[in-house]
Amino acid sequence: MRLKPNIKKALNFILIMLGVLLSGVLLLLGLDYFQVFGCNGSILSSGERRTYLLHVPENYEPKEQVPLVISLHGFADWPAHHAMGTGWNQVADENGFLVVYPCGTGFPKRWRAGGQADPQADIQFISDLIERLKGDYNIDEKRIYVNGLSNGGGMSFTLACMLSDRIAAFAGVAGAYVLPWEECQPGRPVPAIIFHGTADRIVPFNGGESQGPGVTLPDITSWVDTLAERNGCSAQPKEIPAQGEVKGKRYMNCDQNAEVIFYVVEGGGHAWPGGGYLPKWIVGHTTQDINASRAMWEFFQQHPMP
Repeated sequence: MRLKPNIKKALNFILIMLGVLLSGVLLLLGLDYFQVFGCNGSILSSGERRTYLLHVPENYEPKEQVPLVISLHGFADWPAHHAMGTGWNQVADENGFLVVYPCGTGFPKRWRAGGQADPQADIQFISDLIERLKGDYNIDEKRIYVNGLSNGGGMSFTLACMLSDRIAAFAGVAGAYVLPWEECQPGRPVPAIIFHGTADRIVPFNGGESQGPGVTLPDITSWVDTLAERNGCSAQPKEIPAQGEVKGKRYMNCDQNAEVIFYVVEGGGHAWPGGGYLPKWIVGHTTQDINASRAMWEFFQQHPMP
């Protein structure tokens, strides 16, 4: 029996996501339950109990204000696995900032990033989480940043649109950007750094339908061009020298220094550049020619809240 194309895509997507879950468990065998699945904090937001995993560097000094990085997992992923795959904890330890990994909702875990899903509850959760962490730690309100992978990358964009008074800059990797432009009305242009692989099978580089049913995604290059235009950047970006498989461009002379950097990974899959913990047969090629977390942190340091 031949399956209809949309049914086949849905089944392929489900198989891939099950593979992500299974591979995460297999790769993390030998670690205890908390290391694999655990969160160390929870709050009540919009009537829901929401959880998160917080990493505080050992050299944290309460008397000094520190930046906060919020990193969002992808569809069917979870905070601890995302933390290991991105390497953010090591960057936080080296540079003295807090990093928090909020958890999405449902099963599999996901973010309601807009489009067919109302994002308000997740936006409120992140806002409430910022307030909780501000109460517990000496957070620098001018240096709160958000980033994410896939569905989490799409949610990062949504947060930049809706919480531009709190989010200093945002980043997306293999992002599923589903929030319509007409619903993105930030109070200020938000700087952004974007990564995407040309061979991403889950969130196609050239746009179209994702592996998931009923989701139409934008052409990434056109989407970044629009983002830069909305940030008031010059129409002609500056080329960034290639780093192996990675080439990039920087959109400059933007309103309020809200520049946009766009890295393209030639042959790259649905993966975090410089990261790991997801096998090639699921996500495709993971480049090691650039470390996305370190590149994001360098960018974030240059873009505190104006």
